Amino acid sequence: MSLDAAPNISHWQERTDLAAAFRWTARLNMHEAVANHFSLAVNPEGTQFLINPNQAHFSRIRASELLLLDANDPDALNRPDAPDPTAWGLHGSIHRRCPHARCVMHAHSIFSTVLASLADSTMPPIDQNTATFYNRVVIDEQFGGLAFEDEGERCAAMLTDPAKKVMVMGNHGVLVLGRDVADAFNRLYYFERAAETYIRALQTGQKLRLIPEDIAEKTAQELEDYPGQAEAHLTAIRKILDHETADYAT
Repeated sequence: MSLDAAPNISHWQERTDLAAAFRWTARLNMHEAVANHFSLAVNPEGTQFLINPNQAHFSRIRASELLLLDANDPDALNRPDAPDPTAWGLHGSIHRRCPHARCVMHAHSIFSTVLASLADSTMPPIDQNTATFYNRVVIDEQFGGLAFEDEGERCAAMLTDPAKKVMVMGNHGVLVLGRDVADAFNRLYYFERAAETYIRALQTGQKLRLIPEDIAEKTAQELEDYPGQAEAHLTAIRKILDHETADYAT
């Protein structure tokens, strides 16, 4: 199949972008084997969304395998190809409640999960990457077990402010929102990098050099307004995958 010619399947560009994000997440060891989920809204209301199939390893996901679900479908878990119940609980709830959350990525990446395991999961601005997220993170301190529907609804209720695009899920992991796959994946990547910098800085036992609040906010705003970075990041990833493992786009 030509990678330039979309097969007879809906939302092909969105599917290939999302499949690329799964493959790259696995390559960076930010995956959780056949757990964790990424989803992408494909209708204006944000209620219809693509998501990875149940129990599929991130490193093998293909664009054509992604499920197309409706967050308002009461029979979604009765389909022959039903999604993982926790994927439905968390992502379905967010896509019902938060139309601004076009792309939702939840991961148990190592350093973000370490941050989520600390009594204080606040990440202070100590470098450019950590400053990116200054005043833009929701910290959930009420972990309620696996993200079945009630837990998913509780988490979704904390994400209604469009300015808050990251949730540190206490004792759980991280969840990021974006306007599309490129935006969300770029945010997931840099949050993990920021969390690693912070955790490694703590490990030195030395006093941290904090960026002043006004400069941290200025830096965060400048990076939000920086043109084209997320799109360039995903384009570069897709070029590498097209050269090395092009079956993601089949």
